[in-house]
Amino acid sequence: MRNDTILVVEDDQPILDLIAKYLTAEGFTVYTALDGSSALKQARAIKPNLIVLDVMLPGMDGLEVCRRIQQESDVYVLMLTARAEEVDKIVGLSVGADDYLTKPFSPRELVARVKAILRRDRKRDGREATPPERQTLSFEDLEINADAHEVSYKSKPVDLTQREFELLYTLAEQPGRVFSRDQLLEQVWGHDFAGIDRVVDVTVGILRRKLEDDPANPILIQTVRGIGYKFVAHRTKN
Repeated sequence: MRNDTILVVEDDQPILDLIAKYLTAEGFTVYTALDGSSALKQARAIKPNLIVLDVMLPGMDGLEVCRRIQQESDVYVLMLTARAEEVDKIVGLSVGADDYLTKPFSPRELVARVKAILRRDRKRDGREATPPERQTLSFEDLEINADAHEVSYKSKPVDLTQREFELLYTLAEQPGRVFSRDQLLEQVWGHDFAGIDRVVDVTVGILRRKLEDDPANPILIQTVRGIGYKFVAHRTKN
């Protein structure tokens, strides 16, 4: 029997009860929430190992809940969506989710996905939960402080999710190196990532909107056609 704690966030009571029933039967400790505000409060109070999070919630939607939670912790998130369009899956994963399921789904499949994520054994995508010490990266207009998990651009703070920060650090740590999408997926999302590789493009697009003066004509993160991306800037100090 497991002792992991799961928070299930779903506004459809029968679906919520069904998910909770199956997870409880597998030995998980299950908490529930019917809306985004309650989910945030519960997540802060109980600090779950994993959150099953529906996209379509009353008030604050699941994507916003995921963004806020990922700014505060590195908890695993499995997102549920009733819409099968690829864009929903991509956007959900770009805000820090680890996997997704499209409704309708089998409760047994959901349990299997939860177990697969938690088998990462408290490691986030192949890295230790507390990563080895990394240096601050300083450029002319950009500073990336790995210890404080802070980024500033032109002396102004930039709010990034865990995934966005890791992708930026990976690129900026080796300026000029061209990374393929597969390499970025491996290093940032992990070898057992179950999603789609276009999540890299979406996350790069988000970084450009937050960091570039003209996101349509990026300077810092450039596309290398047919291969992937590279970071273009000169370090100002070690």
